[in-house]
Amino acid sequence: MISAIILAAGQSKRIVKENKLLKIYKKKPLVNHVLNSIKKSNVDKIIIVLGHESIQVKKTIKKNKKTIFIVNNNYKKGMSTSIKTGIKRLSKKNIGFIIIQSDMPFIKTKHINKICRSIQKKKYLVHALRFKNRIGNPIGFDISVLGKFKKIKGEHGAKFMVKRLKKRTNFIKVSSSKVFKDFDLKKDFN
Repeated sequence: MISAIILAAGQSKRIVKENKLLKIYKKKPLVNHVLNSIKKSNVDKIIIVLGHESIQVKKTIKKNKKTIFIVNNNYKKGMSTSIKTGIKRLSKKNIGFIIIQSDMPFIKTKHINKICRSIQKKKYLVHALRFKNRIGNPIGFDISVLGKFKKIKGEHGAKFMVKRLKKRTNFIKVSSSKVFKDFDLKKDFN
């Protein structure tokens, strides 16, 4: 079993008075772009970590059989708290998990499936997408690295773990850096 942990708890500080996950991009809320790709993927379970404006975000997300929600009450203390909240919901049946940010609309099902296939081969601890020398999210992990996430703090996330476990990482080539684009500013929605 492979689970996806979707980080959807952030405060959208760079977009004043709006929650970027609820903002419309190409006729649907930003958060639903990445979720639609994950729902079509080989991921078995989707753990959505909510925080800032959790009720509104939850109402916006189209739920299905794979989806479960969990609220991170410490979301103001950084991304690491959302990761820790999400991994608490992993099953004993998990062989691996993928950490995915919810503000990245160009992540496609094929990218998630490449990470899933890499996890299933059980040759590496970390499974990261790479374009040339650039590494980006989403990032997959073998279940054996779970304990290492207990030590992260603040804004440290999945990329931090790639740096720590570089020699045990499978770098999966992608054809464009566009997949790594996250939406942080109003102009990103144009």
